Amino acid sequence: MSLAVTLVAADPTTLPAAIEVAEIALAAMGLATGAPDLLGPVAADLTVETDLRGLVRERLEAALAGRATDVCVQPSEGRRKRLLIADMDSTIIGCECIDELADFAGVKDQVAEITERAMRGELAFEGALRERVAMLKGLGLDKLQTCFDDRVRLNPGAQTLVRTMAAHGARCVLVSGGFTFFTSRVMTAAGFHANRANTLGDDGAVLTGLVGEPILGREAKLTALREETTVLGLTPAEALAVGDGANDLAMIEVAGLGVAYRAKPVVAENAHAKVDHADLTALLYFQGYRAEDFA
Repeated sequence: MSLAVTLVAADPTTLPAAIEVAEIALAAMGLATGAPDLLGPVAADLTVETDLRGLVRERLEAALAGRATDVCVQPSEGRRKRLLIADMDSTIIGCECIDELADFAGVKDQVAEITERAMRGELAFEGALRERVAMLKGLGLDKLQTCFDDRVRLNPGAQTLVRTMAAHGARCVLVSGGFTFFTSRVMTAAGFHANRANTLGDDGAVLTGLVGEPILGREAKLTALREETTVLGLTPAEALAVGDGANDLAMIEVAGLGVAYRAKPVVAENAHAKVDHADLTALLYFQGYRAEDFA
C-alpha cells in the first residue's frame, strides 16, 4: 500500500529538520521515501510503501515529539475529501460559547467545569448540556449578540480551510453541540454551506433555561455525517471530520480522515491524525492541497 506521510510544522524554519528526522525514522523501519514533496512553506509529503500505517504513525509521532510538527499517515489514494464535517467550539472558533454566555450570567466557573468534564467524556453530553443551559435562565437575549461580537473569533486557518475545500467542490457543514444563534453566524463568517446545532429556549426577552429537543450530541453528529454523505452519493471514506471533544469522536472515527484539533486525550488517542501545533490549514495539507491552491 502506498502511504502519504504529511508533515506540517508550526514554523517554516523547523520543517527541514522535521523532514530529516522523519526520513531517519522511516529508514530505521526499512522504508525508503524518495525526495520530499514540498506542499508549502510549512508542509511536505513523504511517500512510503507499506501496510503498517499505524506503526508508521506511532514511530513518527515519537520521533517528532518536541519538534512542533504534526503528522498524518494515510493511504495515498482518496486523500482529497468531498465533505467537511466540522465541530465549532474550540475547533473552528477559539472558545466555548456556552462558557462565554455563562460569564454574562455570572456562572462561568461552574459552567466551564461541566463543559470540560463533558468534553473529556466524563459526563453524558445531553445531561450536561441541560444542566448548563438551566444555569443561563433569565439571561437577556441581547447578551447573545454581545457575546458573539466580543468573544467569538475564528481560529487561525479556519476560513482558508473551509473556503478552499468549498472552492474545490467539497460540501462544508458545521455541526455543533452548541447553539444555532452562534453556528449560523460562524457558518457565514467561515464560508460553510450549512450548520446544525441546538436551540436555546427563550420567551422573547430572556432565556428560559431550556434547550430544544432532541439534543444534538455525539450520535447526532455521526448522523449528520451519514446523512450528508448519503445525499451527496458519497461514502464516509470521502469525508473529513474534525473536532476536539468526546462528542466529536463518533464522527471522527467513521470519517475517512478524522482529525483531532487541540483535542482532549480521548479524542487524540482515537483520531486518525491530530493537529497540536499547526493551524487549521494543516487539514488542507493532509489532503494534498498545495499552498498555492488555498483560497
